[in-house]
Amino acid sequence: MHRLKILLLALLTTLLVGCGGEPAAPLRLGTNVWPGYEPLYLARDLGQWQAGSIRLLEYPSASEVLRAFRNKSLEGASLTLDEVLSLRQLNIPVTVVLIHDISDGADVIIAKPDIKSMSDLRNKRIGVESGALGAFVISRALELNGLSIESVNIEHVNVNLHEQTFKKGEVDAVVTFEPVRTVLLSSGGNEVFSSREMPGEIVDVLVVHQEFVDKNPEIVQQLIDGWFKALAYMDSNEADAVARMAKRLRITANEVASSYDGLLLPSRAENYKLLGGSKPALGETINKLNRSMVDMGLLENIVDTQGVLSSQFVKGDK
Repeated sequence: MHRLKILLLALLTTLLVGCGGEPAAPLRLGTNVWPGYEPLYLARDLGQWQAGSIRLLEYPSASEVLRAFRNKSLEGASLTLDEVLSLRQLNIPVTVVLIHDISDGADVIIAKPDIKSMSDLRNKRIGVESGALGAFVISRALELNGLSIESVNIEHVNVNLHEQTFKKGEVDAVVTFEPVRTVLLSSGGNEVFSSREMPGEIVDVLVVHQEFVDKNPEIVQQLIDGWFKALAYMDSNEADAVARMAKRLRITANEVASSYDGLLLPSRAENYKLLGGSKPALGETINKLNRSMVDMGLLENIVDTQGVLSSQFVKGDK
């Protein structure tokens, strides 16, 4: 009987512990480096989640996050709303459970110092990440300034190479975002376009595969609650929060603070207003984005977004 108990205990330990000696993470969440996602890492740093329940995975670019999520190497991902539409076009059942941020100047086009405006970019080389967001920003920027995509030379450059490519002079401008924006501006780059010129169109959201939401709502709730606790910590302990984030973003604490100047981080109540009700406020943004992406050739046709938004996890105060 004693030996049987030992064998049962060993079997239970094997089931609960992975080969690496740690509990398997039931929710793998992918992000790229972006201040709007950084409260996730702050929540982890502050121990807001139960051990082993959520695992954050950082990728060099948004394109790689999207690919991993699409291939189900991730249960959750931090993406832009246009990327969510590209997933829906592939009939992938996903749910938007949180709005991370709304870009209000953090997504930009940075050009060489002698390039003063968008019109100066005619026949110039522009570095753009090979993904939905980069294509959307450059298309909208050109459209808003009366230019066509044929009037510029697009070079595909992953975001982790934006700084290097720009500083080497391999491109004349780059479509980028924080923290690269701050770095390039401090080295003499000139901002010729920002998301302030397309208000409300670039929205970062947290998406989870619908199947995981259905089976593990308590894990999703824990994730969302940890996010809002991190936002509260940023408000009440700004100096410490900024210092923690500066280490990961590899910029100074002052630069971290300034990088949030171009971002709106919706509260829980604001999230509920944007995601909830029979006519969620974000619904019109999705419809507008849907039409714009079709017009720009980024979607084949208008995609069905029925049920993609969920306010289930942002209800009430926690």
